[in-house]
Amino acid sequence: QGKFTLLRDTRTDGSFLVHHFLSFYLRAGCKVCFVALLQSFSHYSIVAQKLGVNLTAAKERGQLVFLEGLKSCLDLWFGEEEKQSGELSPLQFLSESTSDLKALFNFVRTSLTPADSDTWQGPVLLVDDLSVLLSLGATPVAVLDFIHYCRVTVCSQLKGNIVVLVHSEQDSKDEENELVGNSLSHHSDLILWVEGLATGFCKDVHGQIKIIKRVSLELRGEQDRVQVYQYKIQDKNITFFAPGLSAAVL
Repeated sequence: QGKFTLLRDTRTDGSFLVHHFLSFYLRAGCKVCFVALLQSFSHYSIVAQKLGVNLTAAKERGQLVFLEGLKSCLDLWFGEEEKQSGELSPLQFLSESTSDLKALFNFVRTSLTPADSDTWQGPVLLVDDLSVLLSLGATPVAVLDFIHYCRVTVCSQLKGNIVVLVHSEQDSKDEENELVGNSLSHHSDLILWVEGLATGFCKDVHGQIKIIKRVSLELRGEQDRVQVYQYKIQDKNITFFAPGLSAAVL
């Protein structure tokens, strides 16, 4: 059975983890379905190029299936192409009275179901960022149902992995977003929680990351394993170190 990894951030932007997992799985030869709701394809492509991965080439060879959420929204609201083709948009719920994410799930399932000719290592679903679906009008129940069905299909049936980013704020009044983030935390195999420094900006330490391995999901009565590191984001990589052991301190 595959793993479900939840990425969360507080007081900082955890998007660098999305870029890491995208380049990691593509280099590993996995089939990746990337539901990109936050940025354009060119943005992810530029960052991936710095990390040594060509997203355009991955799309052309069928390894990467990319859903550009921003473009899909505009096409759905103002475009005529989908009306003429008769095909449902993965974000079809935007033009309907209900927040049913069935079309998005069908897009994921179709993208990752292996064909006879596929030689990829395994399927991966990557979502950046799940909070956007709530901003577009989907209900928390619909979002959690979508993730549940994706877990059953990708992790259980196809033995693949899922990586999802959910932004969160420490003093947020967005109860729906916190509900989704906290609910997914209880069902995740691994949580990577990125936090900004409580002391504010530092050029040598950009934040800290809490790695929570959910041992309690497999062994009842066992406590989750938690590790904390600090990090610095550089142009082409990220440096991790124990708290208080940055190069500036040493």
